Amino acid sequence: MANSETTQQIETLAAELGELYLDIAKWHLRLDDAHLHQKLAERIYPILVENQVSEDRVLPILQNMMVKVGGGRREIPLIDLLPMQGQVQLFDILEEFQKENM
Repeated sequence: MANSETTQQIETLAAELGELYLDIAKWHLRLDDAHLHQKLAERIYPILVENQVSEDRVLPILQNMMVKVGGGRREIPLIDLLPMQGQVQLFDILEEFQKENM
């Protein structure tokens, strides 16, 4: 039961994260359209469970999550594609999710 609850919570988190967007040459690409929302949710979820949401814990995840561009010829850290407003929204989403679901 706990496993299916965890899966459900990760999927719910992913849906919320999917609304964030990458800023590429002034084009906005939503995380769900880029198929990055689920992967990000899976990496961040353990921090939520541990009640450890902080810049020190989340920013390294964004830095280490590489996004393939140019047909996979290059990889750019997610943090470099997520505008500052998106980072603020990310923390708002995480704090709200933690209050409601943890």
